Amino acid sequence: MAPMIWIDGQYYDKANAKVSVFDHGLLYGDGVFEGIRVYDRRVFRLDKHLDRLYHSAKGVWLEVPMAKVELRRLVEQAVAKSGLADAYIRLVVTRGVGDLGLDPRKCAKPSIILIVDSILLWPVDRYEKGLTCLTAATPINHRESLSPRIKSLNYLSHILAKVEGIAAGVDEIIMLDASGYVAEASGMNLFAVTNGTLKTPPAYAGILRGVTRDAVIELAREATYGIEEVPLNRYDLYTADEVFFTGTAAEIVGVTKLDARVIGSGVPGPVTKELAKRFKALATRGD
Repeated sequence: MAPMIWIDGQYYDKANAKVSVFDHGLLYGDGVFEGIRVYDRRVFRLDKHLDRLYHSAKGVWLEVPMAKVELRRLVEQAVAKSGLADAYIRLVVTRGVGDLGLDPRKCAKPSIILIVDSILLWPVDRYEKGLTCLTAATPINHRESLSPRIKSLNYLSHILAKVEGIAAGVDEIIMLDASGYVAEASGMNLFAVTNGTLKTPPAYAGILRGVTRDAVIELAREATYGIEEVPLNRYDLYTADEVFFTGTAAEIVGVTKLDARVIGSGVPGPVTKELAKRFKALATRGD
């Protein structure tokens, strides 16, 4: 099915959905966004995504030109109109149309863009076999330069890291922070499993606190796994029993090779598989 696209009050098809070349979201990456999943026509944790969107907007001095309850209603309406039972939503708020200068005050009104479509990051067999990964030389942004808690439109550092992975012929990359600690993948959070305990970089350390990440932590605690939010280095990943990524688009996917080292047994491990199963059940319930 064709994507359902809404821009500032009007629905468009893909061929006619356009933004101004003077929109500061295009010119300067000045805006925020959320990626959201739909399972069986139910939007997964929409309120948490909207809370993060509005917090991100406040963090960059951007006022979302719609009340949260109205935006929630719009998202649900667009999903219903799309006819998609399972979908991916991209919800974007840009600074809006301005001039060629940086001054955000020249943008009269922010713009809202809502896309309902499908997404598949990797072939299905990658979930069965696991991903091969590389530690990227490009670090994440310093947390005092651009807070990682702000889900902004500027993903250039992550794209440059992704390019390193493409050049190396791997599926995905892992990025470090300025101190050399493990941060995240190009658009996903990361967990290492050692002796039945899940370890993940803490939210204060320079990562985006993912909605899926938080859901997995909840599920792991329900399953009586230990959870530690602690700084990790590459050695911690190399020697882990399992490593996996979490994200709205990716869901849960195992890592089986990193920097030419085989992780664990070389296939997605039992904890990864169990949590993926639990997550699918949670998402289908719509909790």
